[in-house]
Amino acid sequence: MGLILILLIMPQNWFFKYKIYHIPFWMLYNYLLWALTIDSAYEAAHEIFFSVFFIKCFFYVIFPAFAVYFNLYFLVPRYLQKGRYGWYLLFLALAIIASSSLIVPGYYLSAWLAGSNANKMFGLAGDWNSFYHMAKSDPLKSTIAAITLAMSIKLTKNWIETQRRQQALEKEKLETELKFLKYQFNPHFLFNSINSIFFLIHKNPDMASASLAKFSELLRHQLYECNDQQIPLDKEIAYLQNFIELEKLRQNQSLVVELDLERGYGADAGIAPFILMTFVENAFKHVSKEKGQLNWISIGLAVSGMQLHFTIANNTAGPNGPEVINYGGIGLKNVQRRLDLIYPGDYHLDIQQKPESFTVALKLQLVQLEVSPSAQLIAG
Repeated sequence: MGLILILLIMPQNWFFKYKIYHIPFWMLYNYLLWALTIDSAYEAAHEIFFSVFFIKCFFYVIFPAFAVYFNLYFLVPRYLQKGRYGWYLLFLALAIIASSSLIVPGYYLSAWLAGSNANKMFGLAGDWNSFYHMAKSDPLKSTIAAITLAMSIKLTKNWIETQRRQQALEKEKLETELKFLKYQFNPHFLFNSINSIFFLIHKNPDMASASLAKFSELLRHQLYECNDQQIPLDKEIAYLQNFIELEKLRQNQSLVVELDLERGYGADAGIAPFILMTFVENAFKHVSKEKGQLNWISIGLAVSGMQLHFTIANNTAGPNGPEVINYGGIGLKNVQRRLDLIYPGDYHLDIQQKPESFTVALKLQLVQLEVSPSAQLIAG
């Protein structure tokens, strides 16, 4: 009764959090396997739970299970998933041999508890030849069957999770595309940019011409160049630079924008489109507009290997300003959702909102794209 109360008090997900369900699974699996072998559910239950053969059956549960988890959580990620197939097959074979060999002592212990010997009960003599023939029969079959079943379950589970994630990603992609399509043709952004360029035509024709080119590149990227799931990092950075230059035209003179780029990456570095753009847009939207003080945005981007380090910070209107995390473009919460879908386990996002400033730091594992020889030559 006390055990039941303890289980009820514990959090509801404890059974799955600590994977306790694995224990009854392997017990049920071995029971069903033995019941089918002797063609009697009652005799199988009696032999497993109410006889001296419990020790032998326990060995059949514990050691194949160890082989299964050693394979799934050590050999598969360290060797199979990294393409080291020779080493994987070697260590898997050794695990199967070890499990099969360790099951055999269970026969000796069961015979000892029954007051007999393994030779009389199981025809198992005390020599190595007898040990070898016993290990390669039922223990070997049981171990291979357990590993095969576990691998089948694991592969099926991974396939289902991949399908669900792909479906969620497609849904998120459609929603994001719709929101960005609305942003692309936002009259406020378009008209302000066009008006800024228009006033520059007479004041500074050269700057107006350069701004118009940036505006054209901005629209081209939004409409045509960001349809893939991954695009070259160079294109995303060029888009950000164009966006920043146009935004600087629209802002007042008290805004200072610092952009620090370290180009330590190749032409094959890829990133999901608009991941970085959301943070830049958010900073421009919510940077302080107070007159008589220096308002600032600081942006830094560096790549080490294939890991991107991106930081952006801006001053805000103080404690009475809006909560930045709830606003801005498609929203910081939405972009974090996209990161979860596109880069599961391959990113770290740190958002800090202080009374006078707002800071975002993103570490992201870039994707390696296939680059044509001509593109590599240009990049070189």
